[in-house]
Amino acid sequence: MTTLLQKSATLCAVLALAGAACSAPQGPADRTDDTFVLGLSSEFDNLNPVLGFSPDGGSLIFDGLMSRTPDLTIKPALAAEPPTVSKDGTTVTFTLKEGLKFHDGKPLTSQDVEYTYEALLDPANNSTIRSDYSAIKEVAAPDARTVVFSLRHPYAPLVQRTTLGIVPKGTLEKTRPVGSGPYRFVSWTPGDKIVLEANKEYWGGAPAISRLVLAFAPDDNVRATRVRAGEFDATVLPPKAAAGLRGRQDVTVYDVPSADYRAIMFPMTQPVTGDRAVRKAFGLALDRQAMADTILAGAGTPAYGPISPDTAWHNPEVTGGTDPAAARKLLDEAGWVMGEDDIREKDGRKAGFTLMYPAGDSLRKELALAAASDAKKIGLRVEPIGLDWDAIEARLGKDAAVMGFGSPYDPDYVNYELFHSGFKGQGFFNPGLYDNPEVDRLLERGRASGERAEREQAYAGFQKIIRDDEVYSYLVFLKHVYVIRGEYEGIVPGVDGHEHATGGLFAGIPTWKPVA
Repeated sequence: MTTLLQKSATLCAVLALAGAACSAPQGPADRTDDTFVLGLSSEFDNLNPVLGFSPDGGSLIFDGLMSRTPDLTIKPALAAEPPTVSKDGTTVTFTLKEGLKFHDGKPLTSQDVEYTYEALLDPANNSTIRSDYSAIKEVAAPDARTVVFSLRHPYAPLVQRTTLGIVPKGTLEKTRPVGSGPYRFVSWTPGDKIVLEANKEYWGGAPAISRLVLAFAPDDNVRATRVRAGEFDATVLPPKAAAGLRGRQDVTVYDVPSADYRAIMFPMTQPVTGDRAVRKAFGLALDRQAMADTILAGAGTPAYGPISPDTAWHNPEVTGGTDPAAARKLLDEAGWVMGEDDIREKDGRKAGFTLMYPAGDSLRKELALAAASDAKKIGLRVEPIGLDWDAIEARLGKDAAVMGFGSPYDPDYVNYELFHSGFKGQGFFNPGLYDNPEVDRLLERGRASGERAEREQAYAGFQKIIRDDEVYSYLVFLKHVYVIRGEYEGIVPGVDGHEHATGGLFAGIPTWKPVA
């Protein structure tokens, strides 16, 4: 979630790299034959899982108790086997593999797992993902290979959450990360790059790509140019920026489905956007298919709710279409009368609002402009404005904003913090101040139940209410467009989440093998 977990990282990259986007690795002089250079659009805040770095298992440096395959199946990583769960769902026990070691050669034991989760839950560490693990009451390490999670209440997504990377006990403050993953840390040049090298003693087998450079370049066109020039071996690009690379013999383009959406968040307590009729009419006016066809160049699909149709948790009743006539009728019935300037008004108030988007994000800008154009056709005045993330955060709850979230994993992910009233106004958590007791009940039921059928029912109801209330106007689900130079065996696309810096397709780099 860029806006939840990497907002400041994106800001840092944009500010630090604005004048230095072309100062990252300078072609062959900076690399050897076994180097793979991955161009990233933003720099990380930190490289510590406790503080929110890559909790979904795509860090390359760290391993979690569990990991994911491209088809989203959860499987053991540091754990020797899937955990055992008590009948009441409040005790979850893992057994570690034998002989695990960190990159520095020290043994990885259950005490390191205990330390990692306790440090994450410690309020003093101010972890951005602490709320995701709030169901954990305590973690115990009764012996070197056993880890026991005691929960405050049954929490079905816990096993999914244990993709969190494990750090060595007592290392929270260290600047050189030490993990147990397929790659070990070599160096970090702020504003430029991170260098990693293969862990030759990795329990899962040494990666074929032995040297990995993560080069930061926030400008989409710069990254595309550097792929053409051979400076970057891979990157993720917006569809339009990737268009010029399609068809090249030395480049393969992968269009990967994702649960990553772009949507317009409405502040619920403001006079215009707080009117459900206005929100519903706005949603009816949007031509989402045109956005997918033109702005995304076909690399995306219309979105109507927070859970992707590419995942098993999607409620098929959550759908929609474009109907300006119905939108106008809805506004008429709600008392929003068309004025002489073709802008509706009610009780002396114009039907208008500001729509914020991050100024450096060309895709969100285009979506904001398209939405404003569609809204104008039904008498709504929408004023797009590009701001930096600090300015956007300060105005959340007052102005609408183009947001990006989405997870293909458990539906508890992201949605609990975005829509539960207990998180109202906590930065990018529930930024629109939405408050619906029935939604709260369904979200609580969904995370507490251990029964799949009951959870499916809860999340189906949740999706329907969010759609009916038009809490957000969902625009599109993106396809992440990866471009990779050369040929590699072992590239297996899946369904991406919102985050894809070293996750998504790139999470599989340790298993890629160059084709001779």
